[in-house]
Amino acid sequence: MGEPAVEPVPGAPAATLDLGDERALAVADYHAGIEVGLRYERGVELDSNAEKRRRRLLSLLDRTGADRVVVLGDLVHRIAEPDDADAEEVRELLAALDARSVPLTLATGNHDGGVADVFPDRIELLPSEGARVGSIGLVHGHTWPNAEALSASTLCMGHEHPSVRLTDEVGGSRVERAWLRGPLRREPFLDALGDDADELAWNDPELVVFPAFNDRSGGTWINVEGESFLAPFLPEALASGEAYLTDGTRLGPYREV
Repeated sequence: MGEPAVEPVPGAPAATLDLGDERALAVADYHAGIEVGLRYERGVELDSNAEKRRRRLLSLLDRTGADRVVVLGDLVHRIAEPDDADAEEVRELLAALDARSVPLTLATGNHDGGVADVFPDRIELLPSEGARVGSIGLVHGHTWPNAEALSASTLCMGHEHPSVRLTDEVGGSRVERAWLRGPLRREPFLDALGDDADELAWNDPELVVFPAFNDRSGGTWINVEGESFLAPFLPEALASGEAYLTDGTRLGPYREV
C-alpha cells in the first residue's frame, strides 16, 4: 500500500498530502502579522512571533522533504490588503521558500482578499470555493465548497481552528489544538450547490479539518456546550467525525470529547 493521502506530521499542526505528482506540506491558518491585529482588535501587546513561525514551517518542510507548501487559507491575519508587518512576514517566508525552490499554494481564505494584489506572481491562488488537486480537495472552509472540491476522495480545510479543553482528575485543565476527521455527509451540500448538485461526483470523501498553525489565533471549542462552528456546513456535514490531538492521541467522537 502507498502512503495515505493525508498524513499528519506527528507532534505538529501540519500534514503531508499526496497530490499525485507532488508531495506537499500542508498547514492552515498561518495568520502572518497576527500580533498587529491583536493590538488593534483587543488591545493585547505581544512581541512578534514571525521568525518563530517561519522557522517552524521551514523545519517541517525539511523534516518531510515536501515539494510544495499548501496553506489552507488565512496566510495573513489582516482582512484588508496585507500591509506592514503581515506583508513583510510573508515576503520573508516566500524568500526562504524561494531559496529552497519550493512553491506555495494558497486556498484563499476570508483573510486573504488582498494577497493577490500584493503577491501577484509568487503565490498560486486557489478560489475561495476550493479546488481539487489529484484526489484531494483543498478549501479554507469559510464558504461552501464547489463541486470540484467535493468530488475528491479527501477534503482538507482550515478556518475552524478546532481546540479541546482537557481536564484531569484533580480539576486542572489545558487547551490543545485538535484534528477532526470523518466521513463527509453529502446532504448538506445539495441545496448549496443549486444546479451544480446534479453534476456532483461523490466519492464518499473523508473530511480533514486542520488545527491552526498559528498558536495565537484562538479556535472553536469542539467540546464546550453551546459553542458554534464557523464553517457554514459544520457540524451537519461531519456527523460522525473523531478528534485527535497533534501527538496522534485519539479522543473519540468529537461531539462527545
